[in-house]
Amino acid sequence: MNIKLRFTSLALALMLGSGVTLAADLKIGVAMSQFDDTYLTYMREDMGKKAKAMGGVDLQFVDGRNDVNKQLDQVQELIGKKVDALIVNPVDTAATARITKAATAAGIPLVYVNRRPDDPKLPAGVASVTSDDKEAGRMQMEYLAKKLNGKGSIVILLGELSNNSTRDRTEGVKEVLKKYPDIKVAEEQEGAWGRQKGMDITNNWLTQGRDFSAVVSNNDEMAIGASMALKQAGKKPGDVLVAGVDGTPDGLSAVKKGDLTISVFQDGKGQGEGSIDAAVKLARKETLPEQAIVIPFRLITPENVNTFK
Repeated sequence: MNIKLRFTSLALALMLGSGVTLAADLKIGVAMSQFDDTYLTYMREDMGKKAKAMGGVDLQFVDGRNDVNKQLDQVQELIGKKVDALIVNPVDTAATARITKAATAAGIPLVYVNRRPDDPKLPAGVASVTSDDKEAGRMQMEYLAKKLNGKGSIVILLGELSNNSTRDRTEGVKEVLKKYPDIKVAEEQEGAWGRQKGMDITNNWLTQGRDFSAVVSNNDEMAIGASMALKQAGKKPGDVLVAGVDGTPDGLSAVKKGDLTISVFQDGKGQGEGSIDAAVKLARKETLPEQAIVIPFRLITPENVNTFK
């Protein structure tokens, strides 16, 4: 044996004997719908911190760039790398069947996070960690309806139409409106989760002379954009009520300043950490307490906003 080989063997033996791990115990592929999203960025950071704190868990993130086919290709690549588990934040919740089929065919555990597939029943080895989006819409509208004394008109800023979070949050809003026949929906339009889009759409409504008492947004970013448009139009905070969802740092700040009337806290940290816990358990052949794990929403108001971080 030459000197170099003997040294390498000795170093290997010392590392193994001292308990140093040469590689992560588990490799988990994480396919995100897009990196360029405020809420998902915070969630991704929390996932990284969770994996680091656990030790022995290596996360491999990929960016689907909001492209269904690109995300499917990335999932196939992660399967080809023989990851121990997959976590997927789907681009399109109606197009997850191929992802589920690919993962289950390869025998790789799969956890959907933040956005639950439209599939009514997930097969064994597949789980989801999400929140009840209808509840978010109900929380928003119930609060606003009381502030409006049951009368007025609202406009709705919709997230991406391909996302069941958009549909469910909006359905939650409209469920509450059935109890308040004197509150009408004046307009609703897709803002695709973006601040600039929320601002542009609201500005267009104002320019067209639309009259509305409240803006109900499917997320904080569009709500903040709407608030900016209202401010530019000379509206004072409170003239038009504005509600968001997520409770991002910018959303919380906007509630504190009065730019948003309320938001609804979606626990991205809870979702992200819960998805890693579920993926690790499935990879280790452990049983999950439930296949569909639901992280509750919480209403954010000016009175309790300082309790959120």
